[in-house]
Amino acid sequence: MLFDTHCHIQFRAFKDDHEAVIKRCLDKGMILNLVGTQKDTSKWAVEMAEKYENVYASIGTHPIHLHPTHVDEEETHFMTREEDFDEPYYDKLAQSKKVIGVGECGLDLYHLPKDKTKEEVLAKQKDIFLKHLRFAEHHDLPLVIHCREAHDEMIKLLKSETSSKSQIKNLNIQGTIHCFTSNWSHAQQYLEMGFYLGFTGVVTFPPKKTDPNPQLQLNEVVEKVPLDRVVVETDAPYLAPQSYRGQRAEPWMVEEVVKRFAVVRGVSAEEMAEITTANARRLFSID
Repeated sequence: MLFDTHCHIQFRAFKDDHEAVIKRCLDKGMILNLVGTQKDTSKWAVEMAEKYENVYASIGTHPIHLHPTHVDEEETHFMTREEDFDEPYYDKLAQSKKVIGVGECGLDLYHLPKDKTKEEVLAKQKDIFLKHLRFAEHHDLPLVIHCREAHDEMIKLLKSETSSKSQIKNLNIQGTIHCFTSNWSHAQQYLEMGFYLGFTGVVTFPPKKTDPNPQLQLNEVVEKVPLDRVVVETDAPYLAPQSYRGQRAEPWMVEEVVKRFAVVRGVSAEEMAEITTANARRLFSID
């Protein structure tokens, strides 16, 4: 069994065939976590999750939606709609038994609005992230943390919240660092605070000839991370694994992430699938 802990089947990329995509995944015996990024995508995630067994939802506000921001990526181009973290709205969504996480929330210093300084953007992102953290603690749910080009800031923020505690889990907060692509130093610090690391198809990418270091650093993390802290994800429709580059990612492609870990860590793909699924069940409290 495979557990894609982070996908976006409720996004417009799947508007014409989301039911078929979900059926393909469920026919393979998968578990899916549909992750919201703002009010509407969180609501749609919950509505879809309630229709299917083994489909769940996480709810929250992505940091790029806190200001109008132009997003220009390999797979998508759009202008974000400004939105705050509407706690009463999310409180209602959290009543669903299919809600298993809070997020996608966090810090993003890669996508910056042109009319704001980095300091202004970071200040608001930190404030909203801490609201998510308190919300997660209140509802006893793990965090789904987005962090892009802001790991030093995120680690400092998390440590400041736990300065009187040895680990963040003492605050009854757990979570996963979604799409972890940073280095072993950052990984160790998240692990010391009790977090899991989520890995996407990026682990299957070859090093770039122009700048191989980021991929080589990620490869080191794949080699060293404790296997009981690994969860796998696709971020579908984004970040298709190397074998499917250029295609829309679908959750079943998470098997490529599992295979990559299996080869690096010297275990079978079946064993790696069992390990990562057990980790995800434990993190998201799914029996």
